[in-house]
Amino acid sequence: MGSPAGGPAKRARREGLGGLGSDPRLWDTERLCQHLARCGVGDPSLLHRFRESGVTGRMLLDLPACAPELNRICCPAEQLEVLACLTQLQQQHMEVMKMKVFNDPIHGHIELHPLLVRIIDTPQFQRLRYIKQLGGTYFVFPGASHNRFEHSLGVGYLAGCLVRTLKERQPELDITQRDILCVEIAGLCHDLGHGPFSHMFDGRFIPLTRPDLDWKHETSSVQMFEHLITSNKLEEVMESYDLVLEEDMLFIKEQIGGPIDETACVKSWPYRGRPKEKSFLYEIVANKKNGIDVDKWDYFARDCHHLGIPNNFDYKRLLVFTRVCEVGNQKHICTRDKEVGNLYEMFHTRNCLHRRAYQHKTGNIIEIMITEAFQKADKFFEIRGSGGKVYRISTAMEDMEAYTKLTDCVYLEILHSSHPELEEAREILRKIERRELYRFLGETRPESKKEIIKSNSLAESIANSKPEKDPPDVELKAENFIVDVISMDYGMKEQNPIDKVHFYCKADPSKAVKISKEQVSKLLPRIFMEQVVRVYYKSQDPHIISAAKQYFVQWCMQNDFTKPQDGDIVAPHLTPMKETWNKMTDNEHRRASEPSCKQRLPFDE
Repeated sequence: MGSPAGGPAKRARREGLGGLGSDPRLWDTERLCQHLARCGVGDPSLLHRFRESGVTGRMLLDLPACAPELNRICCPAEQLEVLACLTQLQQQHMEVMKMKVFNDPIHGHIELHPLLVRIIDTPQFQRLRYIKQLGGTYFVFPGASHNRFEHSLGVGYLAGCLVRTLKERQPELDITQRDILCVEIAGLCHDLGHGPFSHMFDGRFIPLTRPDLDWKHETSSVQMFEHLITSNKLEEVMESYDLVLEEDMLFIKEQIGGPIDETACVKSWPYRGRPKEKSFLYEIVANKKNGIDVDKWDYFARDCHHLGIPNNFDYKRLLVFTRVCEVGNQKHICTRDKEVGNLYEMFHTRNCLHRRAYQHKTGNIIEIMITEAFQKADKFFEIRGSGGKVYRISTAMEDMEAYTKLTDCVYLEILHSSHPELEEAREILRKIERRELYRFLGETRPESKKEIIKSNSLAESIANSKPEKDPPDVELKAENFIVDVISMDYGMKEQNPIDKVHFYCKADPSKAVKISKEQVSKLLPRIFMEQVVRVYYKSQDPHIISAAKQYFVQWCMQNDFTKPQDGDIVAPHLTPMKETWNKMTDNEHRRASEPSCKQRLPFDE
């Protein structure tokens, strides 16, 4: 594929200034001659005269002052061509000098291209300021006040860092300035489609409110990006930076949401924005192959910073050891073999963040309560979209004008409203404000590998699990039990994502290899996914909560789940009745009776 060839001058513009940080005033004679040749001013005798005279970029970019120099070197016809080329170069340089500097707490002072700044300065992008990055986690971790806006700036920046690194390291990849700009825009806009409280909206609220709807936030990110460009009339601005609108818009959207045509997924190359020769460009912002992308690099560093959790993954080191190799007639981003440990650390960091923060038991119940409030408010909450049509919280994503108005602010609108029809929703949010949360009963895991499907029948099953011994004199209702089924993994369910990564060796950097878990360490995980079942109850009464915990322990016993950590404390009369909870296996007995490693090995002899 690719854009129409265009004239020599147009090709030169697309190739850019040799990188956004390249200052033409610092060019030596040879660099200046190369640029003139790319612009079509490549007469050998003229370039020979330039080289003999030792003309540099500094001498020529002050155009009025360089007139005597041009008169001496060039004939009148040549002067016009050279002046046209230099004027264009000067204009391009001035545009690059308009790059805006952002002081980011994670990446320091970062520079973003003027086109990215134009995209940032729109209502659709500014909306991300009002959507918390970690949703309800902020109610547990007071430092987690950061939002999707700053994360998106970070991803746009890192996307540019990675693609420029590949361009400089491997010129043969033919990465153009157009490619760089498109990758940066995709990184910047990848989260435009998030709803209130981020993953709470697409992970809890929409599945409960509209169970038949197959929707994900990436779909709305693509739609919001289109709406942002058209409603702010940025098409001409994009073309002024030499983007080919039809082709590059498609490329940007494919990076965010995957192939536009789902039927094309079965083909050998499903994308249309860039040809198969540039397949590696699709692995920078959202890597569908193994999950290693700049989106994770930013949110690991940013979330750890704001949560107060150490981050052991070093993305800057990974950037140094990244290159493109050909694997099965397709080019993929590969990592140096010695960095395999750093990659395992990356996915371990992801798992730790989920366990300690993203899936925190208190943060999760707060999100469940906010979801309940939104469900009760949904049919009464009006959001006006295009043409004056009215949408609800659950339908706003069908119209981007309406969706632009839907942010975390809906929480406060419900909380502070005086409408009687919002009273139920308002009372739930008041409970959150007063910290009168649904009480946590405990968590468990299935002892076998059976998959737990989240459904209302789980709550009914627990409500029916009255303890067999000394049952409490309390009747508990199924509708008051809340069962939250959580999957913890390394990003690819049961699979090890490192199995999908290709590495290169120092001996032959062009050849890609796989590295198995056994080649790295015997201390790495054997299982890469587990399910955790958490149960809560809608009451503050200590007597009722004590009874509900006993019901929960009895349910775990009957359904072959692991013993809750406080099971022996909350139901000491029940846990001894479950044999598997109280008997050590033969292997455990043997290990307990065996001498230690030091005792078995005769080091002292």
